[in-house]
Amino acid sequence: MYNMDMKYHIWTEGCQMNVADSQRVASALERIGYQATRQAEEADVIVLNTCVVRQSAEDKAYGRLHSLRPLKEKNPRLVINLMGCLVGVRSYERLQQRFPYVDVFSPPSDPGPLVAHLTQDESQALEQAETAQRFALMDEESPSLLLPEQERGQLVSAHVPVVLGCSHACTYCIIPYRRGVERSRPAETILAEVRSLVIQGVKEVTFLGQIVDRYGKDLPGGMDLAALLRQASEIEGLERIRFLTSHPNWMNDTLLDAVAALPKVMPHIEVPIQAGDDAVLEDMKRGYTADDYRLLITKIRSRLNGSFPGVSIATDIIMGFPGETEAQFQRTYDLLAELRMDVAHLARYSPRPGTVAQRRMADDVPAEVKLERFRRLESLQETIAGEINARYLGRVVPVLFEEKVKLRWKGRTETNKLVFVESEEDLRGQVRQVRVHWAGPWSMLGML
Repeated sequence: MYNMDMKYHIWTEGCQMNVADSQRVASALERIGYQATRQAEEADVIVLNTCVVRQSAEDKAYGRLHSLRPLKEKNPRLVINLMGCLVGVRSYERLQQRFPYVDVFSPPSDPGPLVAHLTQDESQALEQAETAQRFALMDEESPSLLLPEQERGQLVSAHVPVVLGCSHACTYCIIPYRRGVERSRPAETILAEVRSLVIQGVKEVTFLGQIVDRYGKDLPGGMDLAALLRQASEIEGLERIRFLTSHPNWMNDTLLDAVAALPKVMPHIEVPIQAGDDAVLEDMKRGYTADDYRLLITKIRSRLNGSFPGVSIATDIIMGFPGETEAQFQRTYDLLAELRMDVAHLARYSPRPGTVAQRRMADDVPAEVKLERFRRLESLQETIAGEINARYLGRVVPVLFEEKVKLRWKGRTETNKLVFVESEEDLRGQVRQVRVHWAGPWSMLGML
């Protein structure tokens, strides 16, 4: 029998996909009798779910790995599991040599190696262990994804991966090397997982993919993201659906029509530009021009802007890409000023080992120049976001509340704006009408 006193601790770094992966690892561990702890020192199993998209994230992962060595020396029975993009989908022999005290190495999205390791000495056969960690389709009384105990009935918004890996091969991106080629999950599996989450109290799901618009391209039968959104919208008890991240080349009319037609699909689109200069975009192998992107944003707004507040759009921008001149950066700055996005996720370029950019392009933009450009874009976006959010002042908008932070309830509008409200009521999981009385660039305050 499994020891019910055993504890696990998970450290997660990176994107929403990593958050979803960690959630699934926690679910698999609890299925075999482990309980969560916030303190690594108390844990019998420690999972490090890593990210390497930026050098800072990789450095943080190595730092955390080194910090675990004393715990392992103190408690040799401690199981350390290194997971995620640092491990990747290929050989991890170098990591094994560098960190011999790590017991299990797991690729992204796969709790199997850890579960197998933990159960190999138990009476259950390995086949049973593997079955326990897989999220097979089950009926409503037996959820296909059982949330970790501390999240059950508490989690309002959940991430559901629909496309794993990526085959696009942007020159700066390490994801295809670490998460493998693009694979769409079967719609039946996804929908069963959503139903399961709803039973456990989830009101909103976000469909995830490196290029989420490409969902279904590798599946038979013509399934696509628009069709998946339509089917998910029929799930009773599910209040809201979001999806990210889109690619400009795959954001098509069928998908936009689905967003416009389905009340449960929120009017919030995340579609990265990465740069506003065509030569830089070509070097990145993005497959579109700045004008292509302009036309796409115009199309999104024309199709989805109805009554207030209309659609919100988020973008990603990399500054300091190899060879980027001041004039090229200025085109990016001007494009952001022109298009006025609700959110701009900004990142300074850092070369990732193995990518085309790292192998073939000199990282020749000085760090201080990258930082200066970052700060200019950051200042611009703060002004834009502040002006956009000011339009909400005095307006009444529906807010889905997620949790209480100190004395205020935190929730989000349909357009993904963060709203805080003071209330003695238990607002968790409720959609309530809120009048906005203060608006800043990053959040708002309101009252019921």
